[in-house]
Amino acid sequence: MAFQQGLSGLNAASKSIEVIGNNVANASTVGFKQSRAEFADVYANSLGGGSASKIGIGTKIAAVTQQFTQGNISNSTNPLDVAINGNGFFRMSDNGTISYARNGQFQLSKEGYIQNASGQRLTGYSVVNGVVQTGALTELQIDASDLAPKPSTQITGPLNLDSRADIKTVAAFNINNPSTYSHATPIEVFDSLGNSHSVQLYYVKTAANEWSIMASADGALTPNTTPPTPIGTMSFTGSGINPTITTSPISVPVTTGGTTPLSISLDLTGSTQFANSFNESDLFQDGYAAGRLSSFSVGADGSILGRYSNGQSSVLGQVALANFRNLNGLQPLGDNLWAETSDSGPPIVGVANSGGLGVLQSYRVEESNVDLTAELVNMITAQRVYQANAQTIKTEDQIMQTLVNLR
Repeated sequence: MAFQQGLSGLNAASKSIEVIGNNVANASTVGFKQSRAEFADVYANSLGGGSASKIGIGTKIAAVTQQFTQGNISNSTNPLDVAINGNGFFRMSDNGTISYARNGQFQLSKEGYIQNASGQRLTGYSVVNGVVQTGALTELQIDASDLAPKPSTQITGPLNLDSRADIKTVAAFNINNPSTYSHATPIEVFDSLGNSHSVQLYYVKTAANEWSIMASADGALTPNTTPPTPIGTMSFTGSGINPTITTSPISVPVTTGGTTPLSISLDLTGSTQFANSFNESDLFQDGYAAGRLSSFSVGADGSILGRYSNGQSSVLGQVALANFRNLNGLQPLGDNLWAETSDSGPPIVGVANSGGLGVLQSYRVEESNVDLTAELVNMITAQRVYQANAQTIKTEDQIMQTLVNLR
C-alpha cells in the first residue's frame, strides 16, 4: 500500500513542480495568469460502496486552476499597448474564430487592422458618420484616410465691447483706417475645399449703447457697397448686458474652386458692454481644413480617438470587452489566449467602464501576476514533498526486503 501512496505523492509533487515551473517561465509574459495545483486525497471503496478503510491510498491532482487576479500595470511607449484595469478580456478574431486575451500588446497590420503578435485581430464596434455602431461586433480597422474639410457656417461667441470707446459714423468707415472703427477681430474660416479665408469683424460705436458691425473677407469689404453697409447691430441698455442683436450672414467670395459664395452666420449672444478692454477670446468658427491622421490613442471606455494635422479629432472605433461567470471554465489555448467552453458560460460583451467591466489604459501593459518570491518558496516546498514521498517508497522497500530475507 505504501508503494502506491508514495507513488501518487511523487506524481502529485511532480505535477506541482511543473505548474510552478510554468509560472516561473511566464513571469515576464504580459497578461499571463498564474496557475495553482489543487490536490485531493484518495480512498478506496469496498464492493458495497462504503469506505473499506480509514487509511487513504494516496493523493491526486484535483485541478489546476488559474488565478485571474490583476497584474501590475506598467508604462509603454506604444499607443496600441492597452491594459485592462479590472475585469474583462479583449475579444480576438482569427478568420472568424473567437478567442479572448488579457495581453493588450497590439500593432497595426498593413491593412490597418489592430492585431496581436500572433495575427489575431482585435474586435469592437465600428463608426459610421462619426457614430459608434454598438449593434454588431467587427474586426477593428483604423481608417487612415484624410479627414474631409468642413466649410465654415457660423461664427459664435460672446465678446465685450468697451463702453468708453469714442462715437464714430458708419459712413466714414474704412477697413484700411483704424481711426474709423473702435475695434477689429480677425478670424480664419474655410471653404468647401478646405481653403483658408480671412474674415475681419469691425465694431463701430455709433451712439451711446449702440454699435454697428462691419465685415471684410480676404481684405475686401463685404458687402462691398458705398456707403458701407453694416452686417449687424447691437443695442445695449444701461446694464451693459443682454443686448438686442440683429445680424445678416457674411458673404465670402470663393475663387479657389469651392462653393461660392461662402455664407457664414454670426451669433454674438451673451456679449456685454462694460468699461473694460475689448475681449473676444471665446470667438469660434465651426469649419476646418482637410487633415491627415497624425496619431491615435485608446480612451478609458475603449474609444479609439484619432487626431489629425488640422487640429481636429474623430472617433475611429471602440474596443469591446468580454467577461465570463466562471473564468476557470475557460480553456487555455496558448499565445496568451483563452477559448469559451460550456463550463465558462457565454461571454458577456460590452464596452469598458460599464457593466462591471474594467477601464482601458493606453500606453500601458498588464504584467504577469506571478509572484516570483512566492513561487520559489512553493518550489522548495514541492521539492521537500517529493523527497518525503520518495522516502516513503524507500522505507516500504526496506520493509519488503526484511520480509523477503526472513528464513
